[in-house]
Amino acid sequence: MKVIVDFDRCESNAVCMGIAPEVFEVRDDDYLYILDENPAESLRPKVEEAARSCPKAAITIEG
Repeated sequence: MKVIVDFDRCESNAVCMGIAPEVFEVRDDDYLYILDENPAESLRPKVEEAARSCPKAAITIEG
């Protein structure tokens, strides 16, 4: 799977980081970073929940 973030829509509110900190991180500069664009399949439930929970619908998953 590949994680894609639309950074034009992302508000870096850290909802995704709270759900899947292995994949997403909001740093001190208040920007979201993808720590792992191709996370292990075992993280799919967390990544899918993060995508569903994103207030701006900025996260998509391919594959």
